[in-house]
Amino acid sequence: MADSSPDSPPRFTEVAPRVWVAHYEWMHVNITLIGGSDGLLMVDTHGSAAEARRVADDVRRLGAGPLTGLVNTHEHWDHHFGNATMVEQFGEMPIHATDWARDHIEESAARTHELYRAGDHPRREEILETTLRLPDRTFSSAVQIDLGDRAVELIHPGRGHTAGDLVVRVPDADVLLGGDLVEESDPPFIGDDSWPMEWPMTLDLVLGLMTDRTVVVPGHGQVVDQDFVQDQRTELGTIAETIRDLAGRGVPESEALEQGEWPWDPALLTSAVRLGYAHLPRSQKRLPLV
Repeated sequence: MADSSPDSPPRFTEVAPRVWVAHYEWMHVNITLIGGSDGLLMVDTHGSAAEARRVADDVRRLGAGPLTGLVNTHEHWDHHFGNATMVEQFGEMPIHATDWARDHIEESAARTHELYRAGDHPRREEILETTLRLPDRTFSSAVQIDLGDRAVELIHPGRGHTAGDLVVRVPDADVLLGGDLVEESDPPFIGDDSWPMEWPMTLDLVLGLMTDRTVVVPGHGQVVDQDFVQDQRTELGTIAETIRDLAGRGVPESEALEQGEWPWDPALLTSAVRLGYAHLPRSQKRLPLV
């Protein structure tokens, strides 16, 4: 477990002017602070109250200003289970998310609790004991947050990892926070609530927000750049086109993982294939003769 004593070095590292990122070993989660003259905006809050208290300690040790707002990049628990703790530690503040994420957080959290209640994970109790705190400032396409002497943009670029992903753009620092639309520690997770056929086009829009000097903070893993995101978009595009090709040639869904040539381990693509076949329009699938 990481040392969070007062004498340990600050965990938050400045990756661009007044933009600090802390990388946490559990799930390789990134927490980002964006500083302005009116205070700090925190993007994502980690996966339990216990971990969020460590994050809060790290914020205090950084000493960059008061925490005045939170952003949840999507509805998955590892990005918002620290919300209530941040409010307890620093006082009431707005919590921003997309409309979709806010409306589906409770449903998503219930699935997480059901999963951990049934298992013996070493963090089971701390996850089940975490209090849910919903976002209270939501938007559908884009919104700007005023931090005093700098503006921060929240943008919903489309469906991908979930239907409610947002990215955070700090224009004056040329920083983009990708949430789980971009992951460095592992290939992006394509789960049962993902949109694999739309994800590549969503990343096209995200790439349009970047320059060749943009600092990109993924939801999990180390800081990356535009080239990394382009490579990940290419891989996701290959997955989508492979699904489209297989379905168009009449390959049954049950045989697609075996017959396709995939850029990732096929074991990671079970949901991608199932959802891809389901999301394709009828005109793009060769249906078996009955």
